Amino acid sequence: MRPHQLPQIPGRPAVGAIGHNRGVVAPNYAFMPPEGVLVSRLPHLEKTIIRILAAPVLGAAFAQYVFEIEPGGGTRAPFGEDGIQHFYYGLSGEAAFAIEGQTATPFRKGSFAYLPPGTRFSLRNDSTEPVRVLALRKRYEPAPGLAVPEPILSHQDSVPVTNHTGMEGRGFQFLLPHGDLRFDFEMNLMWFKPGTCFPDVETHVMEHGLYMLEGQGLYFLGRDWHEIWARDFIWMGGYCPQQFYPTGFDDACYLLYKNVNRDVAL
Repeated sequence: MRPHQLPQIPGRPAVGAIGHNRGVVAPNYAFMPPEGVLVSRLPHLEKTIIRILAAPVLGAAFAQYVFEIEPGGGTRAPFGEDGIQHFYYGLSGEAAFAIEGQTATPFRKGSFAYLPPGTRFSLRNDSTEPVRVLALRKRYEPAPGLAVPEPILSHQDSVPVTNHTGMEGRGFQFLLPHGDLRFDFEMNLMWFKPGTCFPDVETHVMEHGLYMLEGQGLYFLGRDWHEIWARDFIWMGGYCPQQFYPTGFDDACYLLYKNVNRDVAL
């Protein structure tokens, strides 16, 4: 019998909590199951639990979070940051998202928003149920001759599923316009049918933040395989060897951040 199948007693540590840990933090990657990510709070958000997944102290050049917004919670006032771009993706529940000067739009599972630097927005939970949102912040890297992108507020159902690799069983949804050099990062939904995998172990300069949305699989990081389930998070630094193999009976899907379209800083 596995530890999670044993009887649990309220108010006491879970059976198997001591010594059983899937989490790993290595020099150029981190594998983080949700049970080890503790609660934080931020001044500009009320009735909201923040779980910080990636930050510069880890080695990442971006920050990534899960927001758990109680009914009546969210941003206290329209919020924006000079020089910092934001991305949000709905995980569960229904919130209201408004770019300043525009009417609020329902923000539910699969909804996403891109806010260029300095763009003020509101994210509120006016429902009677909790809301979970994945959030990302990254300092914008301007490029000569290119304008800053416009805000985007949409839903993944409006984004086509494509497969430029030709590998059977794979699907890609580019939530930000693919190939638009104004953007210095991508947020992509990666879909895998059972039995599909990367054709090779990838080793490249790009950094990743990976949040598992559906299904399960094995993820190769550095020299080791890790079993990944929904709500697990992986940070991959540049040149981290990586490969994914889905192991469940259903499709697997994760949301993947990567930095693109800018030269290497010397």
